[in-house]
Amino acid sequence: MRALVCALNWGLGHATRCVPVIRMLLREGYDVVVASDGYPLCFLRQEFPDLAYEELPPYGVRYAKGKSQVWAMLSNLPRIARGIVREHYWLKAYLRRRHIDLLISDNRFGLWQRGLPSVYITHQLNIKLPKGLKALEPLCSKLHASFISRHASCWIPDVATEENLSGALSHGRRLPSGAEFVGFLSRFEGLEGLLPDSSYHTLCILSGVEPQRSLMEAELIERFRCAGRPALIVQGKPKGERREEHLGDVCLVSHLPDDELAACMLGADRIISRSGYSTLMDLVVLGCLSKAELRPTPGQPEQEYLFEYLSCRNG
Repeated sequence: MRALVCALNWGLGHATRCVPVIRMLLREGYDVVVASDGYPLCFLRQEFPDLAYEELPPYGVRYAKGKSQVWAMLSNLPRIARGIVREHYWLKAYLRRRHIDLLISDNRFGLWQRGLPSVYITHQLNIKLPKGLKALEPLCSKLHASFISRHASCWIPDVATEENLSGALSHGRRLPSGAEFVGFLSRFEGLEGLLPDSSYHTLCILSGVEPQRSLMEAELIERFRCAGRPALIVQGKPKGERREEHLGDVCLVSHLPDDELAACMLGADRIISRSGYSTLMDLVVLGCLSKAELRPTPGQPEQEYLFEYLSCRNG
């Protein structure tokens, strides 16, 4: 049995939450092939060096430098549309070369094939858009539902109870046919015997689409390089060998293995990160959400909503 697992390249979050899915497939005896592009592909190669990999056509999404992402999102639409078409035809060509028994797509819209058993992973059944595009949310949610309907199953990485993380993103309406809540998907699931690493007072975890990732990195370096307490900034750049640099009180590292990152999260007094959904799941699984300073990507409505939702829920 062969499974093809495909992660969206929109920050690292879609790739990190595929880690427990891939582990589950391997336990069940599947021959797993992983497909993605950019940093997510590099990240998964490091997590599972013995698996086979395929590079998917990129969407080429970029954010604007300012707080409003309306024009950036509009300019991204043609690139996203081209990426969807290209990856759909990539899959058709791939299936002519190799047999697949199961396809798992984490928010890659074009990866479906009639007659092929497939699962779609998403926490956003209800799409959030920037303020200037709010009127288009029902249309975009229906379009997303049409992509979901092409798959036999939809896995929602959340719980159905009041302790859910996604709020109105995936709750409050009837679930699509084949959709189910599967619990939190975190790369830190199953890590045992972790000892907290208290070397750093503040841990900053970076991810997301450029240039906002780099802008946050520069801001945090300026904020903590002379703060008088050690800070670790994990850049979220898993390409190539691990790189480390010291700038005053700041240690800047390109990436960390899961066990080291989890140990630092457990040992730090404060964690600063984006309010991306996969990061939130990691924080919950480790019991670290209460000490997190969440920073939504400016103009990224999903992250802004999650920040507001958790702030109101937790008082």
